[in-house]
Amino acid sequence: MEIEIGRGKTARRAYGFDDIAIVPSRRTRDPRDVDITWTFTFRDREYSFPLPVLASAMDGVVDPGFAITMGKLGGLAVLNLEGIQTRYDDPAPHLDAIASFSKEEATRKMQEIYREPVKPALITQRVKEIKDGGVLAAASLTPQNADTYIEAALAGGLDLLVIQGTVVSAEHKSTYSEPLDLNAFVRDLDIPCIIGGCCSYQGALHLMRAGAVGVLVGVGPGHACTSRRVLGIGVPQCTAVADAAAARMRHLDETGYYAHVIADGGMRTGGDLAKAVAVGADAVMIGSPLASASEAPGRGYHWGMATFHPDLPRGTRVRAGVKGSLEEILLGPAHENDGTLNLLGGLRTSMATTGYENLKAFQKAEVMVAPSLQTEGKFLQQSQGVGMGR
Repeated sequence: MEIEIGRGKTARRAYGFDDIAIVPSRRTRDPRDVDITWTFTFRDREYSFPLPVLASAMDGVVDPGFAITMGKLGGLAVLNLEGIQTRYDDPAPHLDAIASFSKEEATRKMQEIYREPVKPALITQRVKEIKDGGVLAAASLTPQNADTYIEAALAGGLDLLVIQGTVVSAEHKSTYSEPLDLNAFVRDLDIPCIIGGCCSYQGALHLMRAGAVGVLVGVGPGHACTSRRVLGIGVPQCTAVADAAAARMRHLDETGYYAHVIADGGMRTGGDLAKAVAVGADAVMIGSPLASASEAPGRGYHWGMATFHPDLPRGTRVRAGVKGSLEEILLGPAHENDGTLNLLGGLRTSMATTGYENLKAFQKAEVMVAPSLQTEGKFLQQSQGVGMGR
């Protein structure tokens, strides 16, 4: 439904995770019978992950050791190939420094650290380190640098490429430089590509038509992202994901190929993951919840890929803390009652409680606009700062 903003301008109402609730169906299930496996195919090759979770390609979240641990747990971690891991032979002292900065000096001093150029040899080395750990190697490049660094990544044995930016379109225009021909690049690459971000039906559809096996949906919802304030752009995640899911169905009708929708950002709890799937996501990408794992390289801090942009930073360093091990955050056991530990247990139990046996079935769940969901009956929790009142 469109709302009049003023004469001559109308707008759609959009919804985020806190605006909706999942409605239980007529049946319930045993959580042990629920299948949360995420599977996709690329050129007759099947890729299957027991956990439908990707770790964001952010320097405070993923390094090779973290990627190996997450892969062995059943998820997929994405390494930032233009980050601190590929600028320095030994990133540790620079990560220590980032954790030590005051909030007033953090952005400026991080810009100084990231002035060190990316080294192709380190790209190859880092990808190989992940491969040597016995898991799939996934990594990200921005569109403007994909052509420059892809060969170094492939030389290390890269299995999956994420082409990622604040907004990535299938039709980039520039009178100053030759833009990446996304269609040709993806077509000629013999590994699957996930592409994003996007937050609209048309944006998602055109990335699918460019050959993406999956699209990242999310512009500005991340806990460390400031794009919505700096640029004024974005769409709340539930609406963005639902629109992309509609594009997925049109693309399936056109081509017979199912391109996956990956909700990227804005999720903190198992309930948020469940809502992302219920409105149409096939998998999720998360950053700040995983930055609080003891294995994360950020020393309890988290920052986005645009935090250190030399001209217009669109991110900030935030304190995520250290909540537990990566296994505890993803699979439990939980020693907190706010949904931030055992995220996949929360997803699985939500699916079981509402009666759905797998992710595709759960996408058909009924949802309601529920503005009182976070506050109804929660006065004592809010006043005491516990549970949902934190």
